[in-house]
Amino acid sequence: MKIVVCLKQVPDTTEVKIDPKTGTLIRDGVPSIINPDDKNALEEALAMGAEVTVISMGPPQAEKALREALAMGADRAILLSDRAFGGADTLATSHALAGAIRKLDYDMIFAGRQAIDGDTAQVGPEIAEHLGIPQVTYVEKVECFDEEGNVKVRRALEDGYEVISVKAPVLLTAIKELNKPRYMNMANISNCYSKEITLWNADDIGVDRALLGLAGSPTKVKKSGAKEAKGQGEIVIKSYKEAADYAVMKLKEKHYI
Repeated sequence: MKIVVCLKQVPDTTEVKIDPKTGTLIRDGVPSIINPDDKNALEEALAMGAEVTVISMGPPQAEKALREALAMGADRAILLSDRAFGGADTLATSHALAGAIRKLDYDMIFAGRQAIDGDTAQVGPEIAEHLGIPQVTYVEKVECFDEEGNVKVRRALEDGYEVISVKAPVLLTAIKELNKPRYMNMANISNCYSKEITLWNADDIGVDRALLGLAGSPTKVKKSGAKEAKGQGEIVIKSYKEAADYAVMKLKEKHYI
């Protein structure tokens, strides 16, 4: 079995700051990590004993995330890096990744549910649409293929779950409940730097440049900002009835009710 795993290198959001003048993320000096949901996707692919290819789109420094994936056990890594990809929204990103995946032989594609620096949960489903294959999102459990070539997955819902049987090739998006990602293997850490990471540019993936980068991105962000810190709360010591009346009064003052 051959599985492609889509990875994204993202800022460690515990340390992200917003430039108050430009409204953009301050990335200088901020450590980068593999997007957490993508790590769950990678772990599941590795646990299935498949031949695993990891693929990412980003600047040259995204190679670090791919090296980490190789150290975890991935067999091959591909980096899509080109100035033509710059400024890509989710749609342009999905066009680029789908173009690259078309060049590969695969039975299944794994992606994380969403990236912590965007939280859109759009790229995985869009890749599936471009490739014309079925997709299952919010996957919390994967069972092996049956005799008919179908894979059974359990998909998380807000109030429960549903079990879906789907025929490969298929794209699955992983959530953190799917598994616990493994640590990097010591032997693989030593070996991962001797492995070649395949570098593809915009010409290599066979996608119309009008669909890539800023030119292929219909999304326009008007403004970004950091979440304002909450003010200090008020502690009120009263009887149950008095406390309830006081809370209602405060809510009315603020026109919440």
